[in-house]
Formats: sequence, C-alpha cells, structure tokens
Amino acid sequence: MKKLTLVFGLIILTTVVFSQQSFYDFKVKDIDGKDFDLSSLKGKKVLVVNTASKCGFTPQYKQLQSLFETYGGDKFTIIGFPANNFMSQEPGTNKEIAEFCEKNYGVTFKMMSKISVKGADMNPLYKWLTSKSENGVMDSDVKWNFQKYLIDENGKLVNVYYSKTLPDDEQIVSWIKK
Repeated sequence: MKKLTLVFGLIILTTVVFSQQSFYDFKVKDIDGKDFDLSSLKGKKVLVVNTASKCGFTPQYKQLQSLFETYGGDKFTIIGFPANNFMSQEPGTNKEIAEFCEKNYGVTFKMMSKISVKGADMNPLYKWLTSKSENGVMDSDVKWNFQKYLIDENGKLVNVYYSKTLPDDEQIVSWIKK
C-alpha cells in the first residue's frame, strides 16, 4: 500500500511495510504432546521434514539420523513432523510413531506431533513454509513425504528439497557446513 502526499511543495512517498513472520514465531507440539517453542532454536540452522512410517522414502530416517549425529548440536538440528497426507502412509498414533522411529532407526532428533502438511487443515507452520506471502521467500507445495525445508540461523526459509533429494545430498550438507 502506498500513499502520496503533497506538503509545502515537497512530495513525500510513504510506504507501509508488512513484516514477515519468522520460523521462530511458531509454537508446535512435540511427539509427547508438550509445547515446543521454535524460538528455542534461534541461532541454529534447521532442517524441517514431514515424515511417514509406511512410505518408500521411510529409510531416509537413517540418513536424517546420521546427519543429526554428524552435525547436530549448537549450530544445526532436525525436526520431523509426521503427517498422514499421502496415501495414509502415517496411520499411527504419536506414541506408535515415536516407538517406530526409535526401534527401527534410532531417531534422536526432535519429532513433533502428527500434523497435516497440506489441505484445509494444514498446520500453520506449513502454511508459512509453503507460502511466499507468509515466508517472504518462495511458494512451494508439499508433494510427498520426506520433503525438506531449510531454515537459516535467523529463522528465514532458505530452500526446499523434494523427497527424492536424500538428506545427505551434497547441497544440504554444504549448506549445513557453511
């Protein structure tokens, strides 16, 4: 929105700036149903991934865990959001999902409560991740399970990688190392 005003022969251009939300403005529930404030991740790079236990991409949990073990800490972390949006490939409860992840892949990175990553009931964080008008960077659609969103240390969206890009892909690893 712009407003043009004439004052004593001078033209003054006034612009209204709309501030974009950051990743840190959101609160979510962890896999145990406890509140988790994403602002607690300030200063870290974050890989956000929607997960499913019965998907052809489910073995990516192993690479995600390895990435977390190698680079996780003060400067990088991973958070997983189980979702049942694609062919009912995440039918379990939060408890079942947590047990599956630990038993089969030794997952120690933060897992959140099951959410919807698309459609009318899309979680607000995923609305932010997928909408340029909210994140200020790009539009994207969540096309399938194990889609990866990269968030920088300032809570800004950097990039999105679709399911076929493995978590240990050189593009992702080099971003983490930067």
